[in-house]
Amino acid sequence: MVTASLVTEAENRMKKALEAMKREMNSIRTGRATPALIEGVGIEYYGVTTPLNQLGTITAPEARLLVVQPWDRSALPAIEKGILKANLGLNPSSDGAVVRIPVPQPTEERRREYVRLTKRQAEEFKVEVRNIRRDLIEKLRGMEKSKEISQDENRRAQDQLQRVTDSYIGQIDALATAKEAEVMEV
Repeated sequence: MVTASLVTEAENRMKKALEAMKREMNSIRTGRATPALIEGVGIEYYGVTTPLNQLGTITAPEARLLVVQPWDRSALPAIEKGILKANLGLNPSSDGAVVRIPVPQPTEERRREYVRLTKRQAEEFKVEVRNIRRDLIEKLRGMEKSKEISQDENRRAQDQLQRVTDSYIGQIDALATAKEAEVMEV
């Protein structure tokens, strides 16, 4: 059925939006060190900006420490400079083989700022999911107008699309709430 494939298409697009949100939420700093904090940081390496995760291994051996072990030791100064330039509030230090990055405990004010950022990102992803729904509803209306589907099929597909949308909005809210709790945890 044509409408079922449209609803499946919408669900796939919404799933991709949810995955993107999970990646974005991982980059928001909490009290714990996580490699996701710095893996996307751009490092100027031989004249090309390269994501940090492509220059070495990033690990979190302790709750408040990140360690970057570059595959090419000559990249150490560039990695340090790139992390400082990223303005993440992190101060890397190198011992000649690895870059150690202590992750300080965020202040109460900083935590609240991260919560606001989390809420803002969650709202942006909700808007994205709603835009996907709107696009497909417009397609369905166009199909009904051109007599490709009946009015009943259109209504059923829109109801199904709304249920899928509500499900993804709920998942986004749950992710945001969990991240807020994680950020506020001392």
